[in-house]
Amino acid sequence: MFFAGLFAVYFTLKSTSPGLWEAQGSKLNVWFSLAITIILVASSFTAQFGVFAAERLQKWRTGSLLQFWKWGVVEWFYASFVLGALFIIGQVYEYAMLVSEGVMFTSDSFGSAFYLTTGFHGLHVTGGLIAFLIVIGRFFAVNKFTHKEAVSAIVVSYYWHFVDVVWIGLFLVIYVMPLVGV
Repeated sequence: MFFAGLFAVYFTLKSTSPGLWEAQGSKLNVWFSLAITIILVASSFTAQFGVFAAERLQKWRTGSLLQFWKWGVVEWFYASFVLGALFIIGQVYEYAMLVSEGVMFTSDSFGSAFYLTTGFHGLHVTGGLIAFLIVIGRFFAVNKFTHKEAVSAIVVSYYWHFVDVVWIGLFLVIYVMPLVGV
């Protein structure tokens, strides 16, 4: 519901000052954002492969590290963590570039809406990264990987997929819609 509210704020502010939105939005690096979006979406796939391993009750890989098709939930979740962390690093880099161009949280309504929506999403991604680490830590702590551990992996993946879907919506609204004139 909070994200729905953020979308409403974004559209309302955009409708009140379209010229500002066009000027400040032109400073966004759509291609860079597309790259980190692809990284985040890829992390959803690795998380899902982790779920498949959890459903098989396969905690660890059964082959070499390069044989990814034999990975267990731990390896897949590590991969998801790394990809999610790369997304956050990319978002911080994008923020630094925008600040250097004068787009700040307090500069205008565009900056406020942009940083509020993407920053709140970034906090959710960070929460998901922490959840991955907690679940992986639990897997290390248990002697036997059971249905209980598999369920915790599945729950974390549901959250991660939600975070990814919300970002796709944000990406379309913030980066793509202005390109097509909406």
